[in-house]
Amino acid sequence: MRFPQDDLPGIVGAGWQGVRGPEERCRETARLLGVEAATVEERLRDCDHGRWRGLPLAEVVAAEPEGVRQWLEDPDSAPHGGEPVSAVLLRVGEWLATLTPGRWLAVTHPGLVRAAVVVALGAPAGAYRRVDVPPLGRAELTGLGGRWNLRLPLKGSW
Repeated sequence: MRFPQDDLPGIVGAGWQGVRGPEERCRETARLLGVEAATVEERLRDCDHGRWRGLPLAEVVAAEPEGVRQWLEDPDSAPHGGEPVSAVLLRVGEWLATLTPGRWLAVTHPGLVRAAVVVALGAPAGAYRRVDVPPLGRAELTGLGGRWNLRLPLKGSW
């Protein structure tokens, strides 16, 4: 996989504090972004998809169509035996509440970025499925202490 740090100019400068999810992919991405000393934050771990973990969505839909429908429609459901979306939103909200003033770079998973946007905007849990975050996607949140704003990046900036 080609992912040179030069492709991401100006992401991390002096004064940034880095945190990351505990998974290897977060560690490697943090390294490539120049925050190899990022602190591991367990609340930034990926959603636990239980028995669906690692399976292609098409395979899960074929095997458990009703479970997938339920999971997509109800943020409190966990038909896979793992973690419901509502629990992800809760832990991301708890993490956001712990941030101290400063500039933070959190390296985590698209689903966790999605959760942070939903929590920051005070949107209902059902909005989670209405936010698309691609791999290496970015959301910039400004504010502190429970009052967050979503700042959209400039076109062409990472």
